[in-house]
Amino acid sequence: MSDDNLTVISLVSIGQHPTSGRSRRAEQDARAVELGLKLVDDNLQVIHAGKISDDPSENAALRSYLGMGLAEINLLTVPDDADVALIIAGHLREQQPDIILTGVHAENGESSGMLPYLLAEQLDLALVSSIADILSIDYAKRQAQVLQALPRGQRRQLIVDLPFVASVDMAATQPRQSAFGLANRGYIDPISPALFVDKERASWQISPAKKRPKRLKIVKAKTAADRFKAATAKASGGGGKVVHGVEESAQAIFELLVAEKII
Repeated sequence: MSDDNLTVISLVSIGQHPTSGRSRRAEQDARAVELGLKLVDDNLQVIHAGKISDDPSENAALRSYLGMGLAEINLLTVPDDADVALIIAGHLREQQPDIILTGVHAENGESSGMLPYLLAEQLDLALVSSIADILSIDYAKRQAQVLQALPRGQRRQLIVDLPFVASVDMAATQPRQSAFGLANRGYIDPISPALFVDKERASWQISPAKKRPKRLKIVKAKTAADRFKAATAKASGGGGKVVHGVEESAQAIFELLVAEKII
């Protein structure tokens, strides 16, 4: 299904391998590009907001999208202190695409998953989250039939008016492999958009993440019989003791929390 009358823009980011930490094409963004190529083939527009990096691995990761068959990628050159959401929204407002595709969330950086929602709010468009496919386009009614991915492998068909923003889930079609020759022949076109400073980020205090406390074991019972059995079962192990007084009780609770590595 490829149509020249449809304008589709896919937003991509530089991903990060969860084990090695190396730069790569983001899995969800690559699926968004694959879906865009299915809809409009070579007419797909791909946008990356960032800057030309001195890191060869980041440049290779960005070019890996070109290796999927793209002629060029539009690079919105933005500094580190810029509000990327406002910059991308301003550029998209000029382009006026029918469909805007993104990943659900990035693989590094803030990774908040808020970008699709912020773009939809800025552009006053409908948002369909976690889609697996776009099944059909009705140009007469200016509507699209979208397949949304739900938990536990379930799917739901939705009808949404054009234009709209959609975040692409991992349930979407797996992206094609990136060809080395195409990746090196493709062109990265730098664009200097209007800049907006991220005032909220300037007030943030960034610190290393702390290890999360260990949760206590919770009995999971699906049926009433299982819940009754768990409630009436005798404590195993025989290692309990009877405590008396406030101080002795507090000491026992403290030792339990330490043993469970909660504190």
